Amino acid sequence: MTRQLEISSMQHAHRTSRLSALALGITGALVLGQVHATGFQIRENSVQNLGRANAGTTVAQNDASVVSNNPAAMTNLDRTTVQADLTVIDLTAEFNGSATSAFGTPVAGGDGGDPGEPTAVPALAVVVPLSGAFEGLTVGASIGAPFGLKTEYDSDWVGRYNAITSDLKTIDLTFSAALQLDEHLSIGAGLIYERAEVTLSNGIDFGAGLAAQGVPGFAPGSADGEVAFTGDNNGIGYVFGLQYRVNDQLAFGYSHRSEIEHDLEGNADFTVPASAAGVFNAFGIHTYDDGAIYAPLTNPAVHTASVQYDFNDRFRMMADYQRTNWSSLESVDIYRANGTPIGQEPFNWQDTSMFAVGGEYDISETLTLRAGVSADESPTNDEARTPRLPDNDRMLYSIGLGWNVSDNLTIDAAYMNIQIDDPSVDVLSSSSSRLVGEFNGHADLFGISARYKF
Repeated sequence: MTRQLEISSMQHAHRTSRLSALALGITGALVLGQVHATGFQIRENSVQNLGRANAGTTVAQNDASVVSNNPAAMTNLDRTTVQADLTVIDLTAEFNGSATSAFGTPVAGGDGGDPGEPTAVPALAVVVPLSGAFEGLTVGASIGAPFGLKTEYDSDWVGRYNAITSDLKTIDLTFSAALQLDEHLSIGAGLIYERAEVTLSNGIDFGAGLAAQGVPGFAPGSADGEVAFTGDNNGIGYVFGLQYRVNDQLAFGYSHRSEIEHDLEGNADFTVPASAAGVFNAFGIHTYDDGAIYAPLTNPAVHTASVQYDFNDRFRMMADYQRTNWSSLESVDIYRANGTPIGQEPFNWQDTSMFAVGGEYDISETLTLRAGVSADESPTNDEARTPRLPDNDRMLYSIGLGWNVSDNLTIDAAYMNIQIDDPSVDVLSSSSSRLVGEFNGHADLFGISARYKF
């Protein structure tokens, strides 16, 4: 009877451990690895914007990315325009620290290696000004990735119980329309169809859990397993905006991107070592059986305001302020397929602000030089930060170049360097191990795009 009670207690404890692992895992897949924008936001849908450190996004004059950044600014394009952008994001990061098990003993393992690798982020947009009876109306469509990226630690690193692989992919298909109301004001709106796919994994220290219940032959790190989660969903959102041109020199723009809700549906797959599986099978414990789960997710709303001032025909400057409503992500709640709640992990995130200043100078009729700098806040903090999101405030520095190959074809290139304030972590894993240390790193972004006007 005593052993049955111990196993029953062990089952409850491990159920809590497993559910926390899943919740942390889903959280991590959605937030890890975004060094180019805080949280898990991706702004790289325009190489022109990249060269200006994301300044001028809602008033861009010759940039088809406004289909999703601010539909109202599509009226700036007077010819059918097709644009393809590709940005490669290269994260370099390193962890310095250590971990201890639930028993206070050291966790063996390395520093995880470099969790980032060069990742390509493509975008495609087309803008079509209409004529005749529809004069003043412009329509457009775009495909882009507004959220997500991938990071992967070594499977045997000291923080494996917190995170190994985290991979989020979102793809947006946006259809927009803009109307020029008069010579000063234009308005626009768009419908967003978003696909979200998540893959993640982290380790589980079955040895520590079984040892805590007094099962002979087990100790921390003696029976490592793993949980992997995959899920996907489609969601609908919208974007609307306006642009006001005071005169030929001064323009203002504003856009609002809505929240997009997802109910991620997928499976939890457990890898349980034979020694631990034998104990579970002997007592009919099914806590670690594979099965279907789902998790509601809300991608945040984003507000962006821009201003552009043309000092003369060759030199112009832009500034942006962007507010991202990360506080809408209060927590990640995990459910069984039958709707039974099985876990919760709080985000404790805050809304963030991004400030950017950039400029362009036309060296000649064929060459344009760009540069910019921006400051970007992190939604997380020292109390809530985990290795799933080794994120902190950062500064972004950019340069870019535009080449008008002909009246129809333009090629743009840009480079951005991101310097991140070193984030520290002091956090417990789902296996009750404690990870303490500090990350340091930076990111380099390289972009190239082609724009063709018919």
